[in-house]
Amino acid sequence: MKIQIREGEVLDYEGGGNLRDILIEHDKKLLREFIAATDADKSHIDFHTELGADAEVALMAWDDPEAAWIYRHSMSHVLAQAVRHLFPAAKLAIGPAIDEGFYYDFDVETPFTPEDLTAIEKQMKRVVKQNHRFEREEISREEARSRLAVDPYKLEILDDLEEDQTLTFYKDGDFVDLCRGPHMLSTGQIKHYKLLSVAGAYWRGDESRKMLQRIYGTAFVTREALDHHMKMIEEAKKRDHRRLGQELELFFFDDEVGPGLPLWQPKGTVLIDELEKLAKETEAEAGYLRVRTPHIAKDQMYHRSGHLPYYKESMYPPMELEGVTYYLKPMNCPHHHKIFDSLPRSYRDMPIRLTEYGTCYRYEQSGELFGLMRVRSMQMNDAHIYCRLDQFEEEFLAVCRMYLKYFELFGIEKYMMRLSTHSQEGLGKKYVDQPELWKKTEDMVRRTLENGGIPYEEVAGEAAFYGPKIDVEIWSAIGREFSIATNQVDFAVPEKFGLHYTTSAGGEEVPLCIHRAPLGTHERTIGFLIEHFSGAFPPWLAPVQAVVMPIAERHQPYGAKVLESLRAAGVRAELAQDQTLNYRIRAAQKQKVPYMMILGDREVEDSQVAIRLRSGENLDPMGVDAALAMITDKISTRAID
Repeated sequence: MKIQIREGEVLDYEGGGNLRDILIEHDKKLLREFIAATDADKSHIDFHTELGADAEVALMAWDDPEAAWIYRHSMSHVLAQAVRHLFPAAKLAIGPAIDEGFYYDFDVETPFTPEDLTAIEKQMKRVVKQNHRFEREEISREEARSRLAVDPYKLEILDDLEEDQTLTFYKDGDFVDLCRGPHMLSTGQIKHYKLLSVAGAYWRGDESRKMLQRIYGTAFVTREALDHHMKMIEEAKKRDHRRLGQELELFFFDDEVGPGLPLWQPKGTVLIDELEKLAKETEAEAGYLRVRTPHIAKDQMYHRSGHLPYYKESMYPPMELEGVTYYLKPMNCPHHHKIFDSLPRSYRDMPIRLTEYGTCYRYEQSGELFGLMRVRSMQMNDAHIYCRLDQFEEEFLAVCRMYLKYFELFGIEKYMMRLSTHSQEGLGKKYVDQPELWKKTEDMVRRTLENGGIPYEEVAGEAAFYGPKIDVEIWSAIGREFSIATNQVDFAVPEKFGLHYTTSAGGEEVPLCIHRAPLGTHERTIGFLIEHFSGAFPPWLAPVQAVVMPIAERHQPYGAKVLESLRAAGVRAELAQDQTLNYRIRAAQKQKVPYMMILGDREVEDSQVAIRLRSGENLDPMGVDAALAMITDKISTRAID
């Protein structure tokens, strides 16, 4: 057995066994320095796993990014163990690690209370202090069913596993759970954790199934890392787009309208309009042609496109009218294909870039709805580029560069292009059954990204049904990750619609189609921007850009003239003349207005304005024209500060 301890340091061990015993024999201090290992296939294995004499593994340090998934999953077992101790009748569901934490789902008669969480966390401390070793055991399916007799959710998971799959249980103390692992050595290795919240969660995300209780927690190797994370959670709460959306009068949801269907206030509509204006300018410069399409269409078009076979569960139910079946459109692409096909196309016309701010409707599951991030009515910054094969790389890179332009504009410094490819076993089920075209287009996308120097990571099994796609991941100012937009290659649907162009040789060729939405949906993008800027939008995007504040009644006529000048220059400005000056300043700061123009005797006499920024900084008094020039320059250049 070959065990890579560190770079350039390899331990050759005669025979097989588990890593725990081998490392104790070699140097038991390694058990504190490393948490687990990876095998030759890069799969994670823990120190309990029995390995053959020919195994090759590399040890994983505690500070490895992948280590967090192991110790957080281990802590989910500690959580389940604590709940079972305090609530013996609780039925266990699932308990995975997630980004920056873990959760476990329970079926209990009475929902957990904040006091319950306190008691559960206290019990977890006992389990950690007892430092139970995680023990791995492989058992038969019959024995597994016997052990899981009191846990119907575990039995359902067991029934879904392949008959020949190895079944493993992990035990720590008196707690045993069906789990494939891996785990850390013992419950006492992580001491810095915190239970965060409890929420309802449908079993397997299906709103027709029972609502379970989901307890969220987090864990870190050091106290400093946990404290930092808890501070970031508090900051995230302050920036929560749902709360700020109400406070800043941007949007809301109403039960009589329906879940997932946002209603946009006038101030929120300004954000939509400004984003659409930005996209129109950017796309006009890039040679896009704007189109508009209806909100509904016959079912036969969605059968033809493949959306009904592959996407029906996410579509609103059909409408039957005069013997014809209609659907609300879940996306714009079939309509755009129709527009492309409405005129004869030549190789000289290519590429053709059709763009639309089309409203689409998707029936997302109730348990998946989340503010503006997951809605049922969405306005998409959608476009479809029809191009020749020799134009693909240039067009695909141009779309990626459009993303980068927007990132710079919004001050987004961290991003990643996530290339989603197909899986072989999904062909003909989840994906169109054309393996050669899958390979060809996936290779094209990889080569294009690499040639363009665009950072990306690859994930198998998450492509669109018609081709590979890029999901754009971005990080906000406080490090929260968002999936904001997509860029997809479609090699299948244009052929289904009979799309073609005349080649230089006089023949016919099916175009490639690039689906792209650099600003995603207005809903998700605005949700991100609210949290990224904490509601303090750059001046060009701020719903109200300036508030004029005459100090006393005698200053109001001058205030009206300043307001008129601002509005004539295209500045979104308001006049605040009621209540005390301090009250008006606090109100404007609460609404995060960039500029407050305070007018007193001196300002009236000198035809000036005193500007207070929302940060609390006061600028030197300046003339109205100078103030206008400063503000309009920030707006016209879309400056971020």
